[in-house]
Amino acid sequence: MTETNDDAADLLEAGRLLFAGAADFYAAAQVLERIPPMEGVEIAFAGRSNVGKSSLINALTGRNTLARTSHTPGRTQQLNFFRIGDRLSLVDMPGYGYAAVEKAKVEAWTKLIHAYLKGRANLARVFILIDARHGFKSIDTDVLDGLDKAAVSYQVVLTKGDSLKKGEIESRIAGIQAGLAKRPAAFPQVILTSSRDDLGVPELRAAIARLLVERGA
Repeated sequence: MTETNDDAADLLEAGRLLFAGAADFYAAAQVLERIPPMEGVEIAFAGRSNVGKSSLINALTGRNTLARTSHTPGRTQQLNFFRIGDRLSLVDMPGYGYAAVEKAKVEAWTKLIHAYLKGRANLARVFILIDARHGFKSIDTDVLDGLDKAAVSYQVVLTKGDSLKKGEIESRIAGIQAGLAKRPAAFPQVILTSSRDDLGVPELRAAIARLLVERGA
């Protein structure tokens, strides 16, 4: 079904209203046993360490300190769960790749993330954050391979989009879309964002609102 301009406008407004309401931290899990029971629709944010997950979550919710941010890779060391109104839960996942912590802890996070992704029936989509300045790296494609294998729906969100010129942006998005074309679990639309100036944030909210409509939530 082709989306009309009216449909797009309705989703933008639905996304705005969704994130204009209450947004609260409600659980954290460093081990599988501490993951809260499944309730409502859930989305998750994943990406390399220091890609800007926490900053984007704060921009989405219009709150500066909902998710803790840091310039030190590896600051998020657990699955953090946030309740958005009464219809949605949002999960901030530990960054994969380099982190300024010991290797054993990174391996523990990795096992936790894989267990979470495989066993979460109410998980509507994983948003994979990619630094717009660098595009895909091998560790990103490893993660996408895992999501494809597990049949977990995911969508690429480019962060730090304010760092690129228009021509660079078009080239980066085209390259990423080409790389996603043959991936079975990938949603084809790439969203360019910048938490610094809210670039793409309304469109990301709208994409999340659309997921709720599709899930009947």
